[in-house]
Amino acid sequence: MAELGAITEREIALIGRFIERLKEEQEALCRADPEPLAAIGAAKIALVDELNALEQERRALLGVGSEQKTRAAMNDWLAANPGQKLAAMNWQKLLELAQEAKTLHGLNAGLIAVHLQQTGDALHALDSRRAADALYGNDGQATPTSGSRLVDSA
Repeated sequence: MAELGAITEREIALIGRFIERLKEEQEALCRADPEPLAAIGAAKIALVDELNALEQERRALLGVGSEQKTRAAMNDWLAANPGQKLAAMNWQKLLELAQEAKTLHGLNAGLIAVHLQQTGDALHALDSRRAADALYGNDGQATPTSGSRLVDSA
């Protein structure tokens, strides 16, 4: 089934582009540069939509129902069609690239978590300092001081 080989080739190309966007995202996160992240995110969403459409084409070609897992269906088809070397090679490559994308995505999520933690810590420090400098609390009542400027500023 040459069509299956062609679909998996297109999937490989798309997931390769997706991995490149993940690497760009990682570079921006490492530089703490939020500027390109929105465009990268939009590009990733478009690629995921294209990948999902190709997966649906592949599922339809294999005659896979919604209850059957794609990986199992593809493995079953390849086992039943051992002469389909291109499809088998492409499928293996696609699985490897999917694993790479998953790993990169996890690393990027970790970088985002670090940035969020640092931002939260900075906001907490600023908020704590502001509360310490205030004459009045959030409730509008005067905040108690110890009478010692040295202790109150610490």
